[in-house]
Amino acid sequence: MARIDYAPKGINPPHTHPRASEILTVLDGSLEVGFVTSNPENLLITKVLQKGDVFVFPVNLIHFQRNVGQGNAIAIAALSSQNPGVITIANAVFGSKPDISADILSKAFQIDQNIIYQIQSKF
Repeated sequence: MARIDYAPKGINPPHTHPRASEILTVLDGSLEVGFVTSNPENLLITKVLQKGDVFVFPVNLIHFQRNVGQGNAIAIAALSSQNPGVITIANAVFGSKPDISADILSKAFQIDQNIIYQIQSKF
């Protein structure tokens, strides 16, 4: 289990847990939560949660949370494994060591390689 404190407009960026499902309970504030289903649908499922609400993120699906309230928000996350792992999508894709080739990423994201270099430089 983990307690997550969110500043106003704070986020828990898109990430996945390769070995666990997650159940999130909002203790205070309002959170927008969401996950993306697997291929080929890639359907975004979102909901705004209030104090006392609970949401489940299925194992290994990309998910996120964002504080949409006026003040701080607090949640408790429970994971179905002692070793759930975490892969933060942006860090893994743009911050890998060594870098993933800009040619590969530019084709995957359909953007210019210079933009890829610019993003990678921030990691």
